Amino acid sequence: MISVLLVDDQAVVRAGFRVVLEQAGGINVVGEASDGSSAVTLARRLRPDVICMDVRMPGRDGLAATRQIVADATGRPPAVLVVTTFDLDEYVFGALEAGASGFILKDCEPEDLIDAVRRLADGYGLVDQAVTRRVISEFARRRPPPLPDAAAARQLTAREQEIVVLLARGLSNGEIADELFIETSTVKSHLGRAMAKIGVRDRLQTVVWAYRNGLVPR
Repeated sequence: MISVLLVDDQAVVRAGFRVVLEQAGGINVVGEASDGSSAVTLARRLRPDVICMDVRMPGRDGLAATRQIVADATGRPPAVLVVTTFDLDEYVFGALEAGASGFILKDCEPEDLIDAVRRLADGYGLVDQAVTRRVISEFARRRPPPLPDAAAARQLTAREQEIVVLLARGLSNGEIADELFIETSTVKSHLGRAMAKIGVRDRLQTVVWAYRNGLVPR
């Protein structure tokens, strides 16, 4: 059962999301918050698998709350699904830096919300691969290129680093497997070990880590 915390300052949005998710089966909404401060408190107490996080809220916004929730986590942090009104909103990139795992529009179809929650709970990032590539590309463009961090790279084997770099370039598991002439299951195994070593919970934050540490050539 996937546990979910809903965070939005509009009660009608929370109510709608609760109905959609709980009717899907295998998903349990364990709490609701109307602002970022309450979200941080509930995340500490409830330890949900996924948090559906609004961005623009009075008081502490969703970005500050996401940053605090990720920092507070002991072990694997919750996966934060940012719920935004605008596609490629400037807040999306701040959320990436804060530790968010995925993004979805508020006017999405119910099945898209359900799929997003399930995918994030399984350790995946954005829902649609085309959107993933677009967001990663824009994120890379907006960030100044850092110097490669040799210490960070040494955390990974040569093969793990190779796969992380291809992931950061927007390739799927199947495309990485084709590129390296290995099985898709082998790609998944290497990625799982790499994520454990660098302390991230999903593929999207693995990409953020790769860019942040200068592993991706410009």
